[in-house]
Amino acid sequence: MKKLILFVVAILATFTIQAQETEKDTTKVWTKKGNMSLLLSQSAYNRQWLGGGTSNVAGNFGLNYDFNYKKGDVVWDNKFILAYGLSKIKGNENTAKTDDRLELNSMWGKKAKAKNWYYSMYFNFKSQMDVGLDKNNEVISHFFSPAYFQFGPGFLWKKDNNASINIAPAAGKLILVHKHFTDLGSSFGVLQGDNTRFEFGASVSAYFKFVAVTNVSIENRLNLYSNYLEDPQNVDIDYQMNVVMKINKYLSANIALQTIYDDNAIKGVQVREVFGLGVNYGF
Repeated sequence: MKKLILFVVAILATFTIQAQETEKDTTKVWTKKGNMSLLLSQSAYNRQWLGGGTSNVAGNFGLNYDFNYKKGDVVWDNKFILAYGLSKIKGNENTAKTDDRLELNSMWGKKAKAKNWYYSMYFNFKSQMDVGLDKNNEVISHFFSPAYFQFGPGFLWKKDNNASINIAPAAGKLILVHKHFTDLGSSFGVLQGDNTRFEFGASVSAYFKFVAVTNVSIENRLNLYSNYLEDPQNVDIDYQMNVVMKINKYLSANIALQTIYDDNAIKGVQVREVFGLGVNYGF
């Protein structure tokens, strides 16, 4: 856990130093925006409560940081996402994860002749920070296992910072899993006995953020990936939606929804939903 904390601090320190340096030299080409949130929920029942129920407490921490570059005909957009949550049920000695994400998205583009179009290069990294357990309390994942990488050249349509689509017809995808998870069978699409899986295919990434009503913003992110090398008709889908309902400068209610379909990992749709009321701070 200490190594994890040092790793996160190092990343944040790097971003801060980079932001300070660019602010001194090239104030107009960098735009930086971040948001931190702490969502809390709690339920309590006394012995006389006839409706039944189990007392519990849960907390979720989230960090979103954008640092975007634009100068002349070149744009470079970067988004760092960190999210972690735990819940504790009365009578259960163990805590359970409610969220665990570590993600970096980077998109570089050079202006093309057509309006709002760029020649692009993208990079995406996704992993987790803590140990993951199944229903039997068996370890099925941990930090950097699995780790997902996507990268490749393509074409970017970008209207503004709130609407963009990137099409990459020749994109690579790499999955890393520690070998002790594949000793007895496949894990996260990595075959038994291996610790890596490489795919080559096409990727489509879309981003759209808008204000639904006053003080309510909705952020949508969609990634589609088709593997040319195996079952290209089975498209991997990763959709994320984040709804922020602002109460005042520091308080907000957040809803996070994510759905994943990857038939190499599991024959079904994975769904994650987190709702909470808590402290929200923008910087």
